[in-house]
Amino acid sequence: MTYFYGLLNLSLWQYIVVTLVLIHITVISITIYLHRASAHRALDLHPIAAHFFRFWLWLATAAITKEWVAIHRKHHATCETAEDPHSPQIYGLKKVLTQGYELYRIEGNKPETLERYGQGTPDDWIERHIYTPHSSLGIGILFVLDLVLFGVPGITVWAVQMMAMPGLAAGLINGVGHYFGYRNFETPDAATNIFPWGILAGGEELHNNHHAFAASAKLSLRRFEFDIGWMYIRILQLLGLAKPKRVIPKVEWVSQQKDIDVLTIKALVTHRFQLLKQYGETVIQPILKKQMNKDKQHRKLWRQAQIWLNRNDDRSIDANSRKSMQALLATCSELDLVYQYKLRLQSIWTKAVSNNAELVQQLKQWCIDAEKAGIQTLQQFSLKLAKLGVANE
Repeated sequence: MTYFYGLLNLSLWQYIVVTLVLIHITVISITIYLHRASAHRALDLHPIAAHFFRFWLWLATAAITKEWVAIHRKHHATCETAEDPHSPQIYGLKKVLTQGYELYRIEGNKPETLERYGQGTPDDWIERHIYTPHSSLGIGILFVLDLVLFGVPGITVWAVQMMAMPGLAAGLINGVGHYFGYRNFETPDAATNIFPWGILAGGEELHNNHHAFAASAKLSLRRFEFDIGWMYIRILQLLGLAKPKRVIPKVEWVSQQKDIDVLTIKALVTHRFQLLKQYGETVIQPILKKQMNKDKQHRKLWRQAQIWLNRNDDRSIDANSRKSMQALLATCSELDLVYQYKLRLQSIWTKAVSNNAELVQQLKQWCIDAEKAGIQTLQQFSLKLAKLGVANE
């Protein structure tokens, strides 16, 4: 019987706890090493930490760093388009949930994806001679280790480890994280925060926050949000094993009015998602609320308009919704006007221009026109933009 239960001879609950701990280590390795450090370069890892994560992922997932990083970077670059490797908006939620690993493998076998998006990943001796050419050897070694340590139940422990990552990464994050949940920011994609407490997937549940600020080492933002991956990064930092480079920047305001300049433009671009959120709350919402109280017969439509008006841009709205919104806005010229000003403000950072001076001039003109529009909430927002400080990263 000793051989049946392996060297450790654990109880049922001990098997469960050990399995969950092993899966958690894998999750943390993915979010810290593959995602935040390698794909987005949001933090630097000490070689000791980096090599531990690489070795563990080789054992537990057979993931090749260059493949994982390239596919993820392409996801961000082509999000919710036909080129996106795993968008449920394109492939459907069911396919991403059930065939997420297959979608990953299809993209990983494209040399052009690896060449274009996989730059800056490890290319040392161990990567070239062991991790990449023998990626499946690691999970084979893990199978043997689980069998020796846990006995026959170790087969189940290993199987659960193998199934957990496709379920959490491909299913929960790539699938549900682009379909259901709440949004702090109206990003151009469909990314959502699945839960406010990022524990199960290492903080990756805060997916909308991540897509708004991809280069941030910290994924939580609001007071009630928790990112366990960031907690581990802070522990590694205290041990001298990690150095965060960027976190989600806070909007800064100077105390007095100033001239709009290149630094204002830099802050505008950096804080664009926070500013759009503020615009919706301070400019659009008061007018919308007044209109809802005035036109109670169509209150349901006005609630839908609240969603439409806060979208990142009108290109993200389908044709039928756009038609309905335009008809609704035609009944309230004030609301239509502030919506047009919102689109015009967005165009300042989305349109290609020849130089910063042109961007400065566009923002100045936007503020001048907004102050003359005769809408108090719009005027107040315009005056506030001139106090926008340099991004605090």
